[in-house]
Amino acid sequence: MDSSAVDGARQPPARAGSRLCTRCGERKAALKRPKTLEQICRECFYVVFEDEIHRTIVDNNLFKSGDRVAIGASGGKDSTVLAYVLSELNRRHKYGLDLFLLSVDEGITGYRDDSLETVKRNEIQYGLPLKIVSYKDLYGWTMDDIVKAIGLKNNCTFCGVFRRQALDRGAALLKVDKIVTGHNADDIAETVLLNILRGDIARLSRCTFITTGEDGPIPRCKPFKYTYEKEIVIYPYYAITHYSYILMSLCSTHQVYSYGIYSPNAYRGFAREFIKDLERMRPRAILDIIKSGENFRISTTTRMPEQGICERCGYISSQKLCKACVLLDGLNRGLPKLGIGRSKGMAGGDSDSEQQDKRSERNRSSLQGKHGNIDF
Repeated sequence: MDSSAVDGARQPPARAGSRLCTRCGERKAALKRPKTLEQICRECFYVVFEDEIHRTIVDNNLFKSGDRVAIGASGGKDSTVLAYVLSELNRRHKYGLDLFLLSVDEGITGYRDDSLETVKRNEIQYGLPLKIVSYKDLYGWTMDDIVKAIGLKNNCTFCGVFRRQALDRGAALLKVDKIVTGHNADDIAETVLLNILRGDIARLSRCTFITTGEDGPIPRCKPFKYTYEKEIVIYPYYAITHYSYILMSLCSTHQVYSYGIYSPNAYRGFAREFIKDLERMRPRAILDIIKSGENFRISTTTRMPEQGICERCGYISSQKLCKACVLLDGLNRGLPKLGIGRSKGMAGGDSDSEQQDKRSERNRSSLQGKHGNIDF
Protein backbone atom coordinates (compact mmCIF):
# COMPACT_ATOMS: atom_id res chain seq x y z
CA MET A 1 0.00 0.00 0.00
CA ASP A 2 1.21 3.52 -0.78
CA SER A 3 2.58 5.08 2.43
CA SER A 4 0.93 8.39 1.58
CA ALA A 5 -2.46 6.72 1.80
CA VAL A 6 -1.64 5.45 5.27
CA ASP A 7 -0.55 8.72 6.87
CA GLY A 8 -3.07 10.83 4.98
CA ALA A 9 -0.40 13.15 3.62
CA ARG A 10 -2.02 13.19 0.18
CA GLN A 11 -5.64 13.50 -0.82
CA PRO A 12 -7.15 12.31 -4.12
CA PRO A 13 -7.10 15.20 -6.61
CA ALA A 14 -10.43 16.92 -6.98
CA ARG A 15 -11.83 18.31 -10.19
CA ALA A 16 -11.04 21.97 -10.78
CA GLY A 17 -13.63 24.24 -9.23
CA SER A 18 -15.37 21.41 -7.34
CA ARG A 19 -13.03 20.57 -4.46
CA LEU A 20 -15.06 19.19 -1.60
CA CYS A 21 -14.43 19.08 2.13
CA THR A 22 -12.11 16.17 2.93
CA ARG A 23 -14.15 15.38 6.05
CA CYS A 24 -17.81 15.49 5.07
CA GLY A 25 -17.33 15.14 1.31
CA GLU A 26 -20.52 17.13 0.77
CA ARG A 27 -19.85 20.83 1.12
CA LYS A 28 -17.30 22.88 -0.77
CA ALA A 29 -13.97 23.33 1.00
CA ALA A 30 -13.63 26.86 2.43
CA LEU A 31 -10.18 26.79 4.04
CA LYS A 32 -7.01 24.79 4.56
CA ARG A 33 -6.34 23.99 8.20
CA PRO A 34 -2.97 25.48 9.25
CA LYS A 35 -2.46 22.57 11.64
CA THR A 36 -3.03 19.63 9.27
CA LEU A 37 -3.35 21.25 5.81
CA GLU A 38 -6.72 19.52 5.39
CA GLN A 39 -9.10 21.35 3.04
CA ILE A 40 -12.42 21.49 4.84
CA CYS A 41 -15.69 23.43 4.88
CA ARG A 42 -16.40 26.03 7.50
CA GLU A 43 -19.00 23.86 9.27
CA CYS A 44 -16.54 21.00 9.70
CA PHE A 45 -13.79 23.37 10.79
CA TYR A 46 -15.46 24.70 13.88
CA VAL A 47 -16.84 21.27 14.80
CA VAL A 48 -13.32 19.80 14.61
CA PHE A 49 -11.84 22.82 16.42
CA GLU A 50 -14.23 22.42 19.36
CA ASP A 51 -13.99 18.61 19.44
CA GLU A 52 -10.18 18.72 19.65
CA ILE A 53 -10.35 21.05 22.63
CA HIS A 54 -12.99 18.83 24.26
CA ARG A 55 -10.75 15.77 23.80
CA THR A 56 -7.82 17.67 25.31
CA ILE A 57 -9.93 18.52 28.37
CA VAL A 58 -11.26 14.99 28.80
CA ASP A 59 -8.03 13.10 28.03
CA ASN A 60 -6.09 15.18 30.55
CA ASN A 61 -8.79 15.25 33.23
CA LEU A 62 -8.53 19.01 33.51
CA PHE A 63 -11.74 19.45 35.49
CA LYS A 64 -14.16 17.62 37.69
CA SER A 65 -17.85 18.34 38.14
CA GLY A 66 -18.48 21.17 40.58
CA ASP A 67 -15.17 22.92 40.01
CA ARG A 68 -15.13 26.71 40.19
CA VAL A 69 -12.95 27.85 37.28
CA ALA A 70 -11.57 31.32 36.58
CA ILE A 71 -10.86 32.14 32.93
CA GLY A 72 -7.89 34.48 32.62
CA ALA A 73 -9.49 37.10 30.37
CA SER A 74 -7.21 39.75 28.87
CA GLY A 75 -9.62 40.83 26.14
CA GLY A 76 -7.28 39.48 23.44
CA LYS A 77 -8.16 36.88 20.83
CA ASP A 78 -6.98 33.79 22.77
CA SER A 79 -8.79 34.48 26.02
CA THR A 80 -11.93 35.73 24.25
CA VAL A 81 -12.19 32.55 22.17
CA LEU A 82 -11.36 30.46 25.25
CA ALA A 83 -14.18 32.05 27.23
CA TYR A 84 -16.68 31.34 24.46
CA VAL A 85 -15.53 27.78 23.70
CA LEU A 86 -15.26 26.72 27.33
CA SER A 87 -18.71 28.07 28.17
CA GLU A 88 -20.15 26.26 25.11
CA LEU A 89 -18.41 22.97 25.90
CA ASN A 90 -19.44 23.23 29.55
CA ARG A 91 -23.06 23.55 28.47
CA ARG A 92 -22.91 20.98 25.66
CA HIS A 93 -20.98 18.25 27.49
CA LYS A 94 -22.29 19.00 30.98
CA TYR A 95 -18.91 19.48 32.66
CA GLY A 96 -20.71 20.96 35.65
CA LEU A 97 -18.32 23.91 36.01
CA ASP A 98 -18.97 27.30 37.57
CA LEU A 99 -17.13 29.70 35.26
CA PHE A 100 -15.85 33.19 36.01
CA LEU A 101 -13.95 35.82 34.02
CA LEU A 102 -10.85 37.15 35.77
CA SER A 103 -8.98 40.14 34.36
CA VAL A 104 -5.88 42.02 35.44
CA ASP A 105 -5.67 45.77 34.88
CA GLU A 106 -1.97 46.58 34.65
CA GLY A 107 -2.65 50.28 34.39
CA ILE A 108 -1.39 50.98 30.86
CA THR A 109 -3.17 54.01 29.48
CA GLY A 110 -4.63 53.51 26.00
CA TYR A 111 -3.86 49.78 25.98
CA ARG A 112 -5.62 47.86 28.72
CA ASP A 113 -8.61 50.22 28.76
CA ASP A 114 -9.84 49.02 25.34
CA SER A 115 -9.30 45.33 26.03
CA LEU A 116 -11.13 45.54 29.35
CA GLU A 117 -14.13 46.90 27.46
CA THR A 118 -14.07 43.71 25.40
CA VAL A 119 -14.02 41.62 28.58
CA LYS A 120 -16.98 43.58 29.95
CA ARG A 121 -18.91 42.83 26.74
CA ASN A 122 -18.01 39.14 27.14
CA GLU A 123 -19.44 39.25 30.67
CA ILE A 124 -22.80 40.28 29.23
CA GLN A 125 -22.72 38.05 26.14
CA TYR A 126 -21.73 34.84 27.93
CA GLY A 127 -23.45 35.52 31.24
CA LEU A 128 -20.22 34.94 33.19
CA PRO A 129 -19.39 36.93 36.37
CA LEU A 130 -16.36 39.20 35.95
CA LYS A 131 -13.71 40.10 38.51
CA ILE A 132 -11.08 42.76 37.72
CA VAL A 133 -7.98 43.17 39.88
CA SER A 134 -5.53 45.99 39.32
CA TYR A 135 -1.84 46.55 39.92
CA LYS A 136 -2.77 49.86 41.55
CA ASP A 137 -4.95 48.20 44.18
CA LEU A 138 -2.67 45.21 44.76
CA TYR A 139 0.75 46.83 44.64
CA GLY A 140 0.19 50.59 44.74
CA TRP A 141 1.81 50.95 41.30
CA THR A 142 0.51 50.98 37.74
CA MET A 143 2.67 49.89 34.82
CA ASP A 144 2.71 53.51 33.67
CA ASP A 145 4.26 54.41 37.06
CA ILE A 146 6.74 51.54 36.86
CA VAL A 147 7.90 52.49 33.37
CA LYS A 148 8.49 56.05 34.55
CA ALA A 149 10.72 54.64 37.30
CA ILE A 150 12.55 51.87 35.40
CA GLY A 151 12.34 52.97 31.76
CA LEU A 152 11.48 50.82 28.74
CA LYS A 153 14.22 48.29 29.46
CA ASN A 154 13.40 45.48 31.93
CA ASN A 155 9.82 46.64 32.50
CA CYS A 156 8.53 43.28 31.19
CA THR A 157 10.05 41.62 34.26
CA PHE A 158 7.79 43.65 36.54
CA CYS A 159 4.69 43.14 34.43
CA GLY A 160 5.13 39.38 34.05
CA VAL A 161 5.86 38.74 37.74
CA PHE A 162 3.09 41.00 38.99
CA ARG A 163 0.52 39.63 36.51
CA ARG A 164 1.13 36.01 37.49
CA GLN A 165 0.67 36.80 41.16
CA ALA A 166 -2.29 39.12 40.47
CA LEU A 167 -4.12 36.26 38.73
CA ASP A 168 -3.59 34.04 41.77
CA ARG A 169 -4.75 36.75 44.13
CA GLY A 170 -7.83 37.44 42.02
CA ALA A 171 -8.58 33.72 41.85
CA ALA A 172 -8.28 33.50 45.63
CA LEU A 173 -10.87 36.27 45.96
CA LEU A 174 -13.21 34.28 43.70
CA LYS A 175 -12.49 31.10 45.71
CA VAL A 176 -11.94 29.10 42.53
CA ASP A 177 -10.38 25.65 42.23
CA LYS A 178 -8.51 26.27 38.97
CA ILE A 179 -7.44 28.98 36.56
CA VAL A 180 -7.51 28.44 32.80
CA THR A 181 -5.43 30.55 30.45
CA GLY A 182 -5.45 31.03 26.67
CA HIS A 183 -1.87 29.88 26.10
CA ASN A 184 -1.87 28.13 22.72
CA ALA A 185 0.48 25.71 20.96
CA ASP A 186 2.52 28.55 19.46
CA ASP A 187 3.04 30.08 22.92
CA ILE A 188 4.21 26.79 24.40
CA ALA A 189 6.60 26.07 21.51
CA GLU A 190 8.07 29.56 21.95
CA THR A 191 8.52 28.94 25.67
CA VAL A 192 10.34 25.65 25.02
CA LEU A 193 12.71 27.45 22.67
CA LEU A 194 13.26 30.35 25.09
CA ASN A 195 14.08 28.01 27.97
CA ILE A 196 16.59 26.16 25.78
CA LEU A 197 18.25 29.43 24.77
CA ARG A 198 18.40 30.57 28.39
CA GLY A 199 19.58 27.20 29.67
CA ASP A 200 16.71 27.22 32.17
CA ILE A 201 16.43 23.51 32.92
CA ALA A 202 13.92 23.92 35.73
CA ARG A 203 11.38 25.74 33.57
CA LEU A 204 12.11 23.60 30.53
CA SER A 205 11.13 20.52 32.50
CA ARG A 206 7.66 21.85 33.25
CA CYS A 207 6.79 24.41 30.56
CA THR A 208 4.90 21.83 28.47
CA PHE A 209 2.73 20.62 31.37
CA ILE A 210 -0.92 21.16 30.55
CA THR A 211 -1.56 21.78 34.25
CA THR A 212 0.96 23.66 36.37
CA GLY A 213 1.09 24.89 39.95
CA GLU A 214 -0.53 21.82 41.44
CA ASP A 215 1.74 22.27 44.46
CA GLY A 216 0.84 25.96 44.66
CA PRO A 217 -2.24 27.86 45.79
CA ILE A 218 -4.33 27.37 42.61
CA PRO A 219 -3.48 25.09 39.64
CA ARG A 220 -3.48 26.53 36.10
CA CYS A 221 -4.65 24.69 32.98
CA LYS A 222 -4.10 25.27 29.26
CA PRO A 223 -7.00 23.82 27.20
CA PHE A 224 -5.42 25.36 24.05
CA LYS A 225 -2.13 23.49 24.50
CA TYR A 226 -2.41 21.76 21.11
CA THR A 227 -4.41 24.51 19.36
CA TYR A 228 -2.62 26.60 16.73
CA GLU A 229 -2.78 30.37 16.99
CA LYS A 230 -3.84 30.68 13.33
CA GLU A 231 -6.87 28.49 13.96
CA ILE A 232 -7.84 30.57 16.99
CA VAL A 233 -7.74 33.61 14.69
CA ILE A 234 -9.83 31.84 12.02
CA TYR A 235 -12.43 30.37 14.39
CA PRO A 236 -14.45 33.57 15.12
CA TYR A 237 -14.99 34.24 11.42
CA TYR A 238 -16.81 30.93 11.05
CA ALA A 239 -18.33 30.13 14.41
CA ILE A 240 -18.98 33.20 16.56
CA THR A 241 -20.66 35.66 14.23
CA HIS A 242 -22.36 37.57 17.04
CA TYR A 243 -19.06 38.95 18.34
CA SER A 244 -16.61 38.32 15.52
CA TYR A 245 -16.52 42.03 14.77
CA ILE A 246 -14.76 42.51 18.10
CA LEU A 247 -12.19 39.82 17.37
CA MET A 248 -11.50 41.01 13.83
CA SER A 249 -9.97 44.19 15.23
CA LEU A 250 -8.17 42.28 17.98
CA CYS A 251 -6.69 39.71 15.60
CA SER A 252 -5.31 42.41 13.34
CA THR A 253 -3.28 43.79 16.25
CA HIS A 254 -2.65 40.58 18.17
CA GLN A 255 1.08 41.15 18.49
CA VAL A 256 0.48 44.39 20.37
CA TYR A 257 -1.81 42.56 22.76
CA SER A 258 0.73 39.75 23.15
CA TYR A 259 3.66 41.93 24.10
CA GLY A 260 2.17 45.25 25.19
CA ILE A 261 3.10 48.76 24.13
CA TYR A 262 6.05 48.87 26.52
CA SER A 263 7.79 45.82 25.01
CA PRO A 264 8.33 46.37 21.28
CA ASN A 265 11.59 44.41 21.38
CA ALA A 266 10.52 41.64 23.76
CA TYR A 267 12.87 38.65 23.69
CA ARG A 268 9.89 36.36 23.09
CA GLY A 269 9.16 38.23 19.86
CA PHE A 270 12.35 36.91 18.29
CA ALA A 271 11.46 33.35 19.31
CA ARG A 272 8.00 33.83 17.83
CA GLU A 273 9.39 34.91 14.47
CA PHE A 274 11.64 31.84 14.40
CA ILE A 275 8.71 29.54 15.22
CA LYS A 276 6.66 31.13 12.42
CA ASP A 277 9.51 30.53 9.96
CA LEU A 278 9.61 26.87 10.98
CA GLU A 279 5.83 26.59 10.65
CA ARG A 280 5.94 27.91 7.10
CA MET A 281 8.40 25.17 6.16
CA ARG A 282 6.74 22.42 8.18
CA PRO A 283 3.34 23.12 9.79
CA ARG A 284 3.78 20.29 12.27
CA ALA A 285 6.98 21.88 13.64
CA ILE A 286 5.01 23.51 16.46
CA LEU A 287 3.65 20.20 17.72
CA ASP A 288 7.07 18.58 17.25
CA ILE A 289 8.67 21.18 19.52
CA ILE A 290 5.99 20.67 22.16
CA LYS A 291 6.50 16.91 21.94
CA SER A 292 10.26 17.33 22.40
CA GLY A 293 9.58 19.39 25.52
CA GLU A 294 7.24 16.71 26.85
CA ASN A 295 9.94 14.07 26.34
CA PHE A 296 12.62 16.14 28.08
CA ARG A 297 14.04 14.42 31.14
CA ILE A 298 16.35 15.79 33.82
CA SER A 299 19.19 13.68 35.15
CA THR A 300 18.53 12.38 38.65
CA THR A 301 21.85 13.89 39.75
CA THR A 302 20.82 17.42 38.71
CA ARG A 303 20.09 19.66 41.66
CA MET A 304 16.83 21.52 41.24
CA PRO A 305 15.57 24.55 43.19
CA GLU A 306 13.28 23.66 46.07
CA GLN A 307 9.91 25.34 46.32
CA GLY A 308 9.21 27.13 49.54
CA ILE A 309 7.15 30.02 50.87
CA CYS A 310 7.98 33.73 50.71
CA GLU A 311 8.78 34.96 54.21
CA ARG A 312 6.99 38.26 53.58
CA CYS A 313 3.78 37.51 51.70
CA GLY A 314 3.41 33.72 51.96
CA TYR A 315 3.43 33.21 48.19
CA ILE A 316 5.20 30.19 46.70
CA SER A 317 8.89 30.90 46.10
CA SER A 318 12.24 29.13 45.75
CA GLN A 319 13.93 32.00 47.64
CA LYS A 320 13.38 33.61 51.03
CA LEU A 321 11.54 36.44 49.30
CA CYS A 322 9.46 35.90 46.17
CA LYS A 323 10.33 37.84 43.03
CA ALA A 324 7.28 40.10 43.37
CA CYS A 325 8.26 41.17 46.89
CA VAL A 326 11.84 41.90 45.79
CA LEU A 327 10.66 43.99 42.83
CA LEU A 328 8.05 45.85 44.86
CA ASP A 329 10.58 46.53 47.62
CA GLY A 330 12.93 48.09 45.07
CA LEU A 331 10.16 50.28 43.68
CA ASN A 332 9.06 51.48 47.10
CA ARG A 333 12.65 52.29 48.10
CA GLY A 334 13.29 54.25 44.94
CA LEU A 335 15.65 51.51 43.69
CA PRO A 336 13.69 49.98 40.79
CA LYS A 337 16.65 47.93 39.52
CA LEU A 338 17.09 46.14 42.84
CA GLY A 339 15.33 42.97 41.73
CA ILE A 340 16.55 42.93 38.12
CA GLY A 341 19.06 40.22 37.24
CA ARG A 342 20.38 37.39 39.35
CA SER A 343 22.01 38.25 42.62
CA LYS A 344 22.18 37.01 46.18
CA GLY A 345 19.98 39.90 47.10
CA MET A 346 17.05 38.06 45.58
CA ALA A 347 17.49 35.29 48.10
CA GLY A 348 17.45 37.70 50.98
CA GLY A 349 21.23 37.94 51.39
CA ASP A 350 23.40 41.07 51.36
CA SER A 351 25.18 41.28 48.02
CA ASP A 352 27.54 44.15 47.19
CA SER A 353 24.85 45.82 45.12
CA GLU A 354 22.36 45.53 47.95
CA GLN A 355 24.79 47.12 50.40
CA GLN A 356 25.12 50.03 48.00
CA ASP A 357 21.34 50.18 47.72
CA LYS A 358 21.06 50.36 51.49
CA ARG A 359 23.37 53.35 51.60
CA SER A 360 21.36 55.05 48.89
CA GLU A 361 18.14 54.23 50.70
CA ARG A 362 18.97 56.61 53.54
CA ASN A 363 18.79 59.44 51.04
CA ARG A 364 15.37 58.32 49.86
CA SER A 365 13.63 57.70 53.16
CA SER A 366 10.75 59.90 52.08
CA LEU A 367 9.75 57.28 49.53
CA GLN A 368 9.24 54.54 52.12
CA GLY A 369 5.64 53.59 52.58
CA LYS A 370 4.54 55.68 49.60
CA HIS A 371 3.07 52.69 47.81
CA GLY A 372 1.48 49.40 48.82
CA ASN A 373 2.97 46.05 49.68
CA ILE A 374 1.98 42.46 49.15
CA ASP A 375 -0.19 40.96 51.85
CA PHE A 376 -2.25 37.83 51.29
